Amino acid sequence: MLQLRPNCECCDRDLPADSPDARICSFECTFCAECAETRLHHRCPNCDGELLARPRRLAEHLVRYPATSMRVKKLGGCVAGVGVE
Repeated sequence: MLQLRPNCECCDRDLPADSPDARICSFECTFCAECAETRLHHRCPNCDGELLARPRRLAEHLVRYPATSMRVKKLGGCVAGVGVE
């Protein structure tokens, strides 16, 4: 089950579980749409995987299967054009 992380790893912007602006890779690294598009060019800086829109969980399912509250942030933020670190 997806963790639905609560923030962008680059800019620390809040990304609630129902946010249409969340982007993830296959490892669930999470970024906002703005960082994914402008800084990262749709590539995860951690694994070089493709960043796609994160599926949203219906509100009634969030009660039973809540999103994680653990925030993840890259040290130093993200650098455009940098792949696997």
